[in-house]
Amino acid sequence: MAATGSEAVAAKIVWNENQLRFETEDKKAYLQYHLSHGGKTMDIVHTFVPSTKRGLGLASLLCVSAFNHAKSRSMSVIPTCSYVSETFLPRNPSWNSVVYSNDLKASI
Repeated sequence: MAATGSEAVAAKIVWNENQLRFETEDKKAYLQYHLSHGGKTMDIVHTFVPSTKRGLGLASLLCVSAFNHAKSRSMSVIPTCSYVSETFLPRNPSWNSVVYSNDLKASI
């Protein structure tokens, strides 16, 4: 049976501050990041969703959680992870305002 979009919407994403990642409650899908510039920049380095959970929109939910977290803390995001830079941001250009740019370098 194919998964519906509502399954992804119902998924709860948890911030695991100690491991620097956002993850599903079962910890099987996650987004890993590193902090830099004295905690002012979140470098998203890896997004992983197991094959059994792909197609549910979990990677996008993980990204939205991370970007919301960064925005609420006045942080900028470096999209090192290829999913974030090549898929998530092109599909969600409204988040480009949170992306780190060289223009911000002077203020960090």
